[in-house]
Amino acid sequence: MIAAPTTAPTAVHDAPASQQPLLEVRNLKTYFPVKRGLLRRTVGQVEAVNDVSFTIGQQETLGLVGESGCGKSTVGRTLLRLIPASDGEVIFDGRNVFDANRAEMKKLRRQMQIIFQDPVGSLNPRMTVARIIGEPIHVHGLASGSELEDRVASLLKRVGLHADHGHRYPHEFSGGQRQRIGIARALALEPRFIVCDEPVSALDVSIQSAILNLLNDLQDEFGLSYLFIAHNLAVVEHFCDRVAVMYLGKIVELADRDTLYRNPLHPYTKALLSAAPTPDPNTKRQRIMLEGDVPSPIRLFHGDAVKAHSGEPAVREEKGVTYISRESLLDRPPLKEVPGEPGHFVSTHTFDN
Repeated sequence: MIAAPTTAPTAVHDAPASQQPLLEVRNLKTYFPVKRGLLRRTVGQVEAVNDVSFTIGQQETLGLVGESGCGKSTVGRTLLRLIPASDGEVIFDGRNVFDANRAEMKKLRRQMQIIFQDPVGSLNPRMTVARIIGEPIHVHGLASGSELEDRVASLLKRVGLHADHGHRYPHEFSGGQRQRIGIARALALEPRFIVCDEPVSALDVSIQSAILNLLNDLQDEFGLSYLFIAHNLAVVEHFCDRVAVMYLGKIVELADRDTLYRNPLHPYTKALLSAAPTPDPNTKRQRIMLEGDVPSPIRLFHGDAVKAHSGEPAVREEKGVTYISRESLLDRPPLKEVPGEPGHFVSTHTFDN
């Protein structure tokens, strides 16, 4: 058993400017109040995001994975200030996003955009596609008149649609086409960073690959950086450079893609990977099951709704299947770097050989 004193990854402040990450998230927390009673008094809080830190480099894609409700989408929306943060910092290109005033935030929004999960709900049904894509361009005063129309037509063509599609409404398109419209809207302001909030989860498998190829081509063409939020580990493996695994509001493992899939160390990561389907039916994989209900992230001011488990994860074997208690995974110490694997961080007290 080898102790690993190295602490969690943080921003490298003394690195040369060329090596500085484009985005730094430091100890991010997002809590929502729990109100009860006739007077709607606050009696607790939902700890949706609890002390999350990571960085994203220039033209890098960081995958953020985990089960539904673990806080992935809340992270993406909080760092864009679509949801207010409870604590922490988000540094974009050397500027603190949370300290920006209204005028500064308007400038930052040109460089930080989002592609939403639902291609139906994210598009205004009463606006034509041309108006949807052209609205941010008009609001930021980048173009008007015929120049605006030309820019919208160019964006539509770039995402694989026709210029005359701009005269139609969102309900006239398929799910994949709607997502292309959402991508065009995100590109309208020529951003440097895009939060991809499960952009292919609502699409057919045959359409997913086309959208992912489009995002990959756009990254190469415009030098984009992505925070790619997903629960499909097969998609993440082929699309992302590094992967962060979230469990109940915290990151429990962070590594580059190849390292994480070759040598997952946290029990939760192992369970997620064991559940991912493989293309080869003859491949035998050790099945790891998470046992019990997903714990509640609610913390009451007078007694916790969630109590952390102390000690090692509760593991049992039965008929060739490994069962891990979800309650035993609530003890999530700070990330530590794995000995001999630079850049591989795991939430653990020690490492077993």
